[in-house]
Amino acid sequence: MPDSPVNKRRRYLVAATSAAGGVAVLAAATPFVLSMFPSARARAAGAPVEVDISKVEPGMLIRAEWRSKPVWVLHRTPEMLKTLPELDSVVADPKSEAPMQPDYAKNEYRSIKPEWLVLVGICTHLGCSPTDKLQPGPDSGLGADWKGGFFCPCHGSKFDLAGRVFKDVPAPTNLQVPRYEFLTDTRLRIGEDAKGS
Repeated sequence: MPDSPVNKRRRYLVAATSAAGGVAVLAAATPFVLSMFPSARARAAGAPVEVDISKVEPGMLIRAEWRSKPVWVLHRTPEMLKTLPELDSVVADPKSEAPMQPDYAKNEYRSIKPEWLVLVGICTHLGCSPTDKLQPGPDSGLGADWKGGFFCPCHGSKFDLAGRVFKDVPAPTNLQVPRYEFLTDTRLRIGEDAKGS
């Protein structure tokens, strides 16, 4: 028995209404489902960053940004590394016992590889950003016995070339060493290490 024009029209209207209803439900559910995922801005705020260190010469410092914080990567020279044990008596935490670095950076150099220092460039006193005073001696403005490091102009805190805080300054602890790993000899990832932290 052939369909009457009324039945055909009824089936067409049911199908069209169902399709329109399905589209409306999908349109209403999409913002709800998307709200369950972090935004690109939120992902970027905590995501690790990769830094190319292939052009960083010995004695040179470069800056990166991770979690909206400045991060310094310093390629230390053998002369810079030689000054670190000489300062053990004048820094507050010479063995880096305060938890300001991952375990793999809890050493004399506060780093995975002695020549590479990775620090969060925020003073541990009140959050100012210290300036790099890498050159030793009186030209730094910090005295003839200055061996190089970082100086916070806000309240006078001083840090050596491993980010260790000097005694008798306002900053209570060493500069933070973030989690990081070397992906290759010329590339490192800040904010994540082999353990996925």
